[in-house]
Amino acid sequence: MDLRVWQVVFIAVIAIVFTVAYLSLYAQLNKTIWGEDSLLVVTPWAIPAAVVFFSLLVGLSRKYLHAPDVIHEGFADSLKGGEGGKPDHRTFPGALLSSLFSLLSGASIGPEGTITLLLMYVSSFVRKRLRIESPSAALGFDVAALASAFNGVIGSVLFTGVFATEFQVGGNKNALRLLTWNLLAGTIGFGFYLLIGFPSFARSIPFEPMGEFLPVYILYAVALGIAGSLLAVFAGVSMQAAEKIMDRVFGDAVVTRVLAAGVVVAAVGYAIPELLFSGEAQIHGIITDPARFGAVMLLGMAIAKILLLALSFKSGYIGGPLFPIIFSSTLVGLALSLVFPGIPVAILVLCIEAAALTFALGAPLTSILLVVVVGTADQNMIVLLTLSAVTAMLIAARVKERMGERA
Repeated sequence: MDLRVWQVVFIAVIAIVFTVAYLSLYAQLNKTIWGEDSLLVVTPWAIPAAVVFFSLLVGLSRKYLHAPDVIHEGFADSLKGGEGGKPDHRTFPGALLSSLFSLLSGASIGPEGTITLLLMYVSSFVRKRLRIESPSAALGFDVAALASAFNGVIGSVLFTGVFATEFQVGGNKNALRLLTWNLLAGTIGFGFYLLIGFPSFARSIPFEPMGEFLPVYILYAVALGIAGSLLAVFAGVSMQAAEKIMDRVFGDAVVTRVLAAGVVVAAVGYAIPELLFSGEAQIHGIITDPARFGAVMLLGMAIAKILLLALSFKSGYIGGPLFPIIFSSTLVGLALSLVFPGIPVAILVLCIEAAALTFALGAPLTSILLVVVVGTADQNMIVLLTLSAVTAMLIAARVKERMGERA
């Protein structure tokens, strides 16, 4: 049977309420454990100990509570959700705890991946109670749940609609109907966030408008599109290498696997605290005074963040890639701004972000929209973001061709 409007509204409300409750719980735990007045901050040696401790809890959740993971998934896969599947609800407690422990561990992951995973449990449970059995209706129901949550979290009423359309979720036959439910649920989630004033990613790293549009900016956008693509290529290669190394060294030893990664994260975080967590909070201090780090240090931190992202994904933590990629792209742009101070910093940062996300996700419109929302880009900047995204798309197509020839 097809979905009904009341069913879409019902799951949209449930999804956004669950997401707000989950993020509120995480925010409170994060403030208590990692806040400015916590024992961990006052006692620096306790920071690596806490990272290892929460990493251990992630491993134990996987082994004894059968929590799922994203070890064998790519960046885009961690955001797509289910395809009308039926998650085993007996593993929900493990998934919930592992998600919270992953975010609290300091690993290089964002909350969007945990939200996707947990909402698939919620959506599947509600679908079963409503007896929604048709594959197309089940898919529309699941995507509606994700739309409600992500449009609120990201801070854009169109985000999930664009994302689902780019990936042709539902196929040509159901695309328009699925988009209708997507937009309806997404509007409910976005409106709920707006009414309660819950913080979203929107305008989280704003930059000053670039001002006058100069022809040379077009060349900058193309060059930065290449730079962002190289960063995404490095991220992809790092993901593949991390998976091979972790599989070879640890195999199915789930606790040891994530614990070893925790030791690495703890060591890096102790030396450079700015590299802990997804980077959404840590980025502000760096943007305020990038000269304090210097161009070389910023580039090194950007590379380290990507390596930590790959390690986190392939060792068993649950999370998403969006803000770690944005964090690394921002640092590369800030490093370039120190070397080329005459170029508006907004162009350097936002164009690299758009290109890196486009290449990594394979979704140019979604990536441009995300950068516009997060970085508050104006109309002139959107032109440059589009050029950078197109550059990344052309490079990605060429890379795929060469990979196909080698295969």
